[in-house]
Amino acid sequence: MANTQNFSVRMDKKVKKESEILFQNLGMNLTTAINVFLRQAIRTGGFPFEIKVDQPNRETLLALIEADAISEDGNAPGYDDVEEALKELKQ
Repeated sequence: MANTQNFSVRMDKKVKKESEILFQNLGMNLTTAINVFLRQAIRTGGFPFEIKVDQPNRETLLALIEADAISEDGNAPGYDDVEEALKELKQ
């Protein structure tokens, strides 16, 4: 351990606590877990897992397309009052 160096990381208290519990259950402390992550990143030449933006599922995409079509339809009913819209839904 003569060739080690300290560094600090700022993180949310809850994230730190939950991480410590998780890694303790896996038999290691947070320092070891961070070292594992960094070594894997070096080995793979990047993040050792996929990073991506969450994409809506098919049903949500279809609902968004439908909502766009309704908003562009000049004949679609519109409501200025929530009570009026709810009354229409109940019919």
